[in-house]
Amino acid sequence: MTPPRRRDAAATKEAILRAGIDAFTQHGYDGAGVRDIAQAAGVTAMLVNRYFGSKEGLFAAVVEASMAERTVLTSDPATLAGDIAAALVRRTAPDADHLSPFLLMLRSAPNPRAAEILRAGIETHVEAHLVDIAPHLRGTDRAAMTLAVIAGFWLMRTVIGNSALDEADEAVLTQTLQQLFTVLMRP
Repeated sequence: MTPPRRRDAAATKEAILRAGIDAFTQHGYDGAGVRDIAQAAGVTAMLVNRYFGSKEGLFAAVVEASMAERTVLTSDPATLAGDIAAALVRRTAPDADHLSPFLLMLRSAPNPRAAEILRAGIETHVEAHLVDIAPHLRGTDRAAMTLAVIAGFWLMRTVIGNSALDEADEAVLTQTLQQLFTVLMRP
């Protein structure tokens, strides 16, 4: 007789969260189902609801976890424009990991409630972090414009597959983006 499996609430919650990140990033809010997420996590849909309250609650936790992780923003104000440019070019390269907060945003934004949750996550984590590094951007539209350039570049290079961006020399892309971010983040 095999002994009963030991319960580990933290591991179960983490497995559900990871399965949620994968599902929402790949299929968007409307395309991801709680049963499928539960199956991928090796649990029942009832446990998803127990830990997160609902699909919307799980999505909010996924956005929180995904947006809290810094994918292109760094912490050094002196090199911020160059760091963002280099990270953006690296993260959008053809061989880069495509399970990203950007794809989570892109695929889930058509749902109005998901868009609200995404906006709150972006403002709370990404935009707030940018303003913490570059306080002179607080109260201006330039932090949001910087994030819009990041999202637009990501879209054109990874989703649309713009030929000019795909074929461009990465050093040139980085330099051009750095110049653009320098202008946007100028005090």
